[in-house]
Amino acid sequence: MTTPTVTIEALKDAHHRTWASGDYAHIATLVTGVGESVAARAGITPGQDVLDVAAGTGNAAIPAALAGGQVIASDLTPELFAAGRARAADAGVAIDWIAADAEDLPFEDARFDRVLSAIGVQFAPRHEVVAAELVRVCRPGGRIVLGNWSATGYIGRFWSTMGPYMPTPPAFASPPPGWGRPEHVEALFADHPVSLFFEHGAVSFTAASAEAFLDMFTDNYGPLLQARAKLSEAGRWDDLRAELIGLSEELNVATDGTWRVDSDYVVIVADKD
Repeated sequence: MTTPTVTIEALKDAHHRTWASGDYAHIATLVTGVGESVAARAGITPGQDVLDVAAGTGNAAIPAALAGGQVIASDLTPELFAAGRARAADAGVAIDWIAADAEDLPFEDARFDRVLSAIGVQFAPRHEVVAAELVRVCRPGGRIVLGNWSATGYIGRFWSTMGPYMPTPPAFASPPPGWGRPEHVEALFADHPVSLFFEHGAVSFTAASAEAFLDMFTDNYGPLLQARAKLSEAGRWDDLRAELIGLSEELNVATDGTWRVDSDYVVIVADKD
């Protein structure tokens, strides 16, 4: 059955509005290590053509440009580009910023030597469409590198905790944690000419307490900000907030009375034949 275009577009419009809300530029500064790991694993050499998909404010694009890549940063939410341009200017690199849908990239086949995404494509709804687009725009002999939250790590479990409180997604949409499961990723790329490798890393989140972190996250992170607005109207926000604080306290590894959680992520390397 063909998915109605209007349904897809309505969902993407909602995604656009969600990621444009809050202050994602602030959240992005907490996870720069993921982008740095992605760019480093890409093995970029000067002059290579590089695409950062769902680039946000440039966590992968900026270190890719520092390595000498000719970088295009694309994202469904161009409202994030002002912060990205400022960060790139501070780093002394030039990046082209282009509004684009990860499921319909406006680039010709085999355009790029390296295709990157750091906690970006994980949130596009149709995973199989995204995988096909990433392979399509990568040159033979090129490399795709993705950094995604592990399904079993803190942020993966964070999203799984939120799931039952949120509207049921359309049948064509896959949940974000899927990109953090190697078996799911292997299935996505099974019919494409790539060799897959998986590596792991972690980002440390710190705060005075689990509650303090969650409140900061809620005020700045678009998906959680939108969830609070909708669930507060239904009288369910306090329940979700309590569950998320409980999860955060469960995973706390700090021993000095503060809070620290190490959130696992998966680095996916796909070398194109």
